[in-house]
Amino acid sequence: QVQLVESGGGLVQAGGSLRLSCRASGRIFRASAMGWYRQAPGKQRQLVAVIYSGGRTDYGDSVKGRFTISRDNAENTVYLQMNRLQPEDTAVYYCNSHNMVLTGVAAWGQGTQVTVSS
Repeated sequence: QVQLVESGGGLVQAGGSLRLSCRASGRIFRASAMGWYRQAPGKQRQLVAVIYSGGRTDYGDSVKGRFTISRDNAENTVYLQMNRLQPEDTAVYYCNSHNMVLTGVAAWGQGTQVTVSS
């Protein structure tokens, strides 16, 4: 099981930036595609971005060109750089093993709240 600690959220004005961090424990991190997800009030959790073990990345359509996912395997950490934030980006952001999410066995951390004011 991967243990996850997300940080870096906060309140920011529209157009601003935030950098989220997620430190994962466990050897699974190194072999896993890692993803950032978000859940807004009253909505289902959605995939924001994923980075595969080889470095390839994929993004949700709403964040392409604004968000960048990266990983530091030496630190077991995955990052999400969020630029040009918009009010619709407001959500709790979570990271997780993408494979575990796809297979339905993921356990979620507490996430980090991102609030974008207009």
